[in-house]
Amino acid sequence: MPEHIVFLTGKLAERNLRGVLEDLAAGSFTYQVVRLPINVAGLMTAEFIGRHFSQSEGIDRVIVPGRCRGDLAALGQRLGVTIERGPDELKDLPVHFGRQRQGTDLSRHDVQIFAEIVDAPSLSLDAILARAQDFRRDGADVIDLGCLPDTAFPHLAEAVQALRAAGLRVSVDSLAREDLLTAGRAGADYLLSLKPETIDIADQVDSVPVLIPSEPSDLASLERAIELMRRRGRPFLADPILEPIQFGFTRSLMRYQQLRDRDPEVPILMGTGNITELTDADSSGTTAVLLGVASELRVNAILTTAVSPHCRRAVREADWARRMMFAARQAQSLPRDLTDALLTVHARRPFPYSSEEIAQIAADVHDPNFRIQVGHNGVHVFNRNGLSVGTDPYHLYPSLDVEQDGAHAFYLGVELARAQIAWQLGKRYSQDEELDWGCAYERPAEDRMVHRAPGPTLAARRRRKAGS
Repeated sequence: MPEHIVFLTGKLAERNLRGVLEDLAAGSFTYQVVRLPINVAGLMTAEFIGRHFSQSEGIDRVIVPGRCRGDLAALGQRLGVTIERGPDELKDLPVHFGRQRQGTDLSRHDVQIFAEIVDAPSLSLDAILARAQDFRRDGADVIDLGCLPDTAFPHLAEAVQALRAAGLRVSVDSLAREDLLTAGRAGADYLLSLKPETIDIADQVDSVPVLIPSEPSDLASLERAIELMRRRGRPFLADPILEPIQFGFTRSLMRYQQLRDRDPEVPILMGTGNITELTDADSSGTTAVLLGVASELRVNAILTTAVSPHCRRAVREADWARRMMFAARQAQSLPRDLTDALLTVHARRPFPYSSEEIAQIAADVHDPNFRIQVGHNGVHVFNRNGLSVGTDPYHLYPSLDVEQDGAHAFYLGVELARAQIAWQLGKRYSQDEELDWGCAYERPAEDRMVHRAPGPTLAARRRRKAGS
């Protein structure tokens, strides 16, 4: 017997829900739509459902809107049926039912992230430790201390020891022999970077060296360094050096491919900062592509930086990218519908409702509360007095009639600004919710077991009424 599911909804969403389920349920499950006495389905709570819905025979589970607050497990136990939250938007029900991948394991990866503190010589120990902890929280596995040319780093050994004492693995990046020897003797886990001409440093310390060619284009010299380390029986990483775009980028990618083809087992490190930092493009996209390359080539580690303002989330982006690419490779599929973490500017499905569907919803509204939705043709704002559509909140203002209500005007200003940004960029907009910027901004975790407190404008209005 097919599963029988009850979908709880409100007045305004009923028509659209039935339309979605008509196609979704065919041959998969049977269903019943139950409209509870509420206009906006997302405002349901477990307590409200308990008062207005009673269990009947033959139900396998009940699905409620994703924004429903309260303890659904306790409610389900009382009613004797499994109750679960669906997606926030009913148009995302196909995803919820597995028509597209969901629940992918993103806990695994096979690429280490070296996060470089490029200005370490100019920072105090406390500042180095603080930056390192930030990088670790963002997903870094190794903290790299970058040494600057012709710049003294008198507290290098102390910095290495302090980071290791904090439970961090440490690498030091320098072309100066004395810096590398100092770091190695202080206990650095890795040294970046040794050439064939300086490989003797590896004989004097226990650190794992990262090998580079004598010149970026000289892959043969890197292969000599690899052979010298193998003769010593020592672990290492090899870095053919990724060059900036317009300065050898494509050829440098080919060197990584050549090295992997010639030596399927050699451990490889790729420095991504020459692309993310030196390209005026959002780093989430460039990082995703670079980690895709790393996944195909079975690169073992990347070295990334977060110097330029547009790269300040580079470590976090790399962490998400390595997990997404690993999951895609394991599933032998495209890296799509796995996570939205790297969709920081745009959304895959920004406008769930057509303008016609929004107009139908607006026609069913008979109260003064404003609803805001975004469609392909702009921002839609409506209540019982009508529907206005525009792309500029200033042009929508005359139809709102809130000149005498400062709190409401402020609220609508905030929401319409969010809606405008969502329309301009192609992002998903949900009224009363902040825009989702993927991993570029960490939104506070939301507990849907508890009721949301009134917003500041509503609370202020209530205080004024209480005092009048």
